[in-house]
Amino acid sequence: MHKEPVSRELFDEVMVPNYSPGAIIPVRGEGSRIWDQDDREFIDLQGGIAVNCLGHSHPGLVGALQEQAEKIWHLSNVMTNEPALRLAKTLCDLTFAERVFFANSGGEANEAAFKLARRYGWEHTGPEKHEIISFKNAFHGRTLFTVSVGGQAKYLEGFEPAPGGIHHADFNDLESVKKLISKAKTCAVVVEPIQGESGIVPGTPEFLEGLRKLCDDNDALLIFDEVQSGVGRTGHLYAYQMYGVVPDILTSAKGLGGGFPVAAMLTTAKVAASLGIGTHGSTYGGNALACAVAQKVIDTVSQPEILKGVKARSDHLRKGMMDIGKRYEIFSEVRGEGLLLGCVLTEKWKGKAKEFLNAGLDEGVMVLIAGADVIRLAPSLIIPDTDIDEALERFEAAVKKLTA
Repeated sequence: MHKEPVSRELFDEVMVPNYSPGAIIPVRGEGSRIWDQDDREFIDLQGGIAVNCLGHSHPGLVGALQEQAEKIWHLSNVMTNEPALRLAKTLCDLTFAERVFFANSGGEANEAAFKLARRYGWEHTGPEKHEIISFKNAFHGRTLFTVSVGGQAKYLEGFEPAPGGIHHADFNDLESVKKLISKAKTCAVVVEPIQGESGIVPGTPEFLEGLRKLCDDNDALLIFDEVQSGVGRTGHLYAYQMYGVVPDILTSAKGLGGGFPVAAMLTTAKVAASLGIGTHGSTYGGNALACAVAQKVIDTVSQPEILKGVKARSDHLRKGMMDIGKRYEIFSEVRGEGLLLGCVLTEKWKGKAKEFLNAGLDEGVMVLIAGADVIRLAPSLIIPDTDIDEALERFEAAVKKLTA
């Protein structure tokens, strides 16, 4: 076993160069704080990109993992297991869903959703009903199918030819969807209720309600990609509940396992019937360890006091960032819902989001970016107010130095 010192330089020696990680290597976390190899402390407003919904080393999640680890880890889908069945029942009880498919990542959950939509169209209408409408600047994963459905050309460059039958409308523009949708050909419309990677842009209620009606009128399925907006992130278990717009299929990942890789596709019994035996699968999907941890996450996050607390923390963090934005004239707005916030840089600072991220690290606070012009915040849903206050102080110190 290799025990020699591990450095950032080792990444460049042994890893495929598709990532460009920062200089620090975190080794320990507790709550909303992280320590690196030099025992330097950081307040975490990244949340593993909306994954660590209960922070680091949450005792409930650690306990669930340890308890299940002493029972059974993995069985394959030749058999089912108790944690997977319990979690599926919980998700159905708490949402519109009647059936659940488990996978390992948001990309896999979306892959399953898109395959299901095409299969449903094929079974109920015919092979011509296979087209999918998505939105420009959307992000749905990195498989070839999901990256094709996502509306960002940069992620597809060099990987063509892409799967066909995919069209991209303008987000929050119902008229652009009306020009593309077809009762004969459209099997599904897929949308993030809040666009994440493109800068934390919430869908308007009118837009999402309009999509529901367009899908109903054209016998198309409405798919909500809630990989980033789900599991309490908006102050509702899933964002569709905040909007009052019920999809036919919903995908969930990121926060679902609180850091343990797990994903789910939720749907109705009628739609689920199109994925009959042998039509789709996932070796690790429904893994007993993953589902045991996810069960604890959902049991915790779904508590009314936790969801109510997201709103209070959101108001606290949003006001603090807006105040910093005004003092230093760096943000034109802070948008988003709950603890998925985007601080939009003013014209003067456009394109420099990464500089604010790096300046924050120097002061001991971890933030994210969403594109070159937006600082993204996605901390733990239970981050203490004291940590928010200290994170704001550290971020302001970073801004002060950067803008001097």
